[in-house]
Amino acid sequence: MQKEQISVFDIFKIGIGPSSSHTLGPWRAAQQFTQALAKNNLLPNVGQVKILLYGSLAKTGKGHGTDIAILLGLSGADPVTFDVNAINSTVDDIKKSEKLKLNNNHTIDFSYTEDLIFLYSQSLPFHPNAVTFQAFLNNGKAFSETYYSVGGGFVVKDGENDSEKEQVDLPFPVQKASELLHWCLSTGLKVSEIVMENEAAWRPEVETKNGILKHFEVIKDCVYRGCHTGGFLPGGLDVARRAAKLNERLIAGQHYNDYPSWIEAIRKGGQGFNYTLDWVSCFALAVNEENAAFGRVVTAPTNGAAGVIPAVLQYLIVFCDGYSEEKIIQFISCASEIGSIFKKGATISAAMGGCQAEIGVSSAMAAAALTECLGGSQRQVLMAAEIAMEHHLGLTCDPIGGLVQIPCIERNTMGAIKAITASQLALQSNPDKAKVSLDAVVNTMWETALDMNSKYKETSDGGLATNIPISLPEC
Repeated sequence: MQKEQISVFDIFKIGIGPSSSHTLGPWRAAQQFTQALAKNNLLPNVGQVKILLYGSLAKTGKGHGTDIAILLGLSGADPVTFDVNAINSTVDDIKKSEKLKLNNNHTIDFSYTEDLIFLYSQSLPFHPNAVTFQAFLNNGKAFSETYYSVGGGFVVKDGENDSEKEQVDLPFPVQKASELLHWCLSTGLKVSEIVMENEAAWRPEVETKNGILKHFEVIKDCVYRGCHTGGFLPGGLDVARRAAKLNERLIAGQHYNDYPSWIEAIRKGGQGFNYTLDWVSCFALAVNEENAAFGRVVTAPTNGAAGVIPAVLQYLIVFCDGYSEEKIIQFISCASEIGSIFKKGATISAAMGGCQAEIGVSSAMAAAALTECLGGSQRQVLMAAEIAMEHHLGLTCDPIGGLVQIPCIERNTMGAIKAITASQLALQSNPDKAKVSLDAVVNTMWETALDMNSKYKETSDGGLATNIPISLPEC
């Protein structure tokens, strides 16, 4: 069996909210389908397209923007570069005109209500997040493909392997935490250094570092924008954005005009416990409010959990004097390796494992990265990841109204705080005396995921989603 190879840029992807599995993944699947049509010289002969959404994609698809993502993906838009301010107008034009320009090249008639089908009671066996695209050709034939959005923006076409990249000769292949620790101890390299050595099998080191810093620019812009944008989130729950008001209160009238001067203004407030805690929460809220508002974010490892790692990274930058390219690259690369271990050994999809697979994994990633950046040993890094996940085990995914808002946004603040606490515990502990290994907690998480009732796996069929009375407008 071919082992999965995961790059830092697989775990961290630039995209648009609110969900990596329900928005970014379906968007990429739609792009792949139109590319397959073009590759087979079928695009000019398409007369009609139908989209079938199964399982979790159907049940919480509208709340997560799955329909929007698919229309944009079929139209040839790319989530990395598409203007987020043009999302609503573009989708409205498709609905009103009943025309869809496939791959921005071939226009067909398209009815949103008849050609985009939500199969609420049907699921496909491989994964709860499934979508089938059917293209009906003018010669009477048809072309169909099924894709699975398996979490974190990863997409698998039906019948293909879970790994999208060609296999390369990695100097330090890792499937489990024990293997990572083996390489670290036998070479003396840090986790982040192991990652950078492996990334060199795909591209030159300078490209990897520049790519990581490009992702950080998106993270930085997202945090800053989220801390300065008020109002209410879309979707009908009328959730008020809190990060901007919290930022205004905490900054206490200090002047700044950009990200660096903002950081300096925050530092002037000191390092009191409540002050620091409030800022970490503010950073996490900012990112996930942006995510919920269809803003541009970085999967970390998912969109729903995209606020944890930025919040902890901001904590490192602001309160631990970690504002350097070296520290940022170290943090993100170390975090990516922990995320890849969870994806290989369990899942990073809430539709498969509940919210432990998203907030839990992101908290573990952030805890490990912070620990390494603060000088922890390799064993302490893995211990921090284990502690963070151990205290997220069993966390369900039950979004109210199918929206990535309640309880998702606040859960990012919880995940960030737990990550910092886990890091501090690991740094003050002897990992040789730890009773639980990271591999054991990965296995436990997967077993818990398999045992978890499907109504707690991003379906909005249980938990808070069914105990909080709401009335949402028709999408």
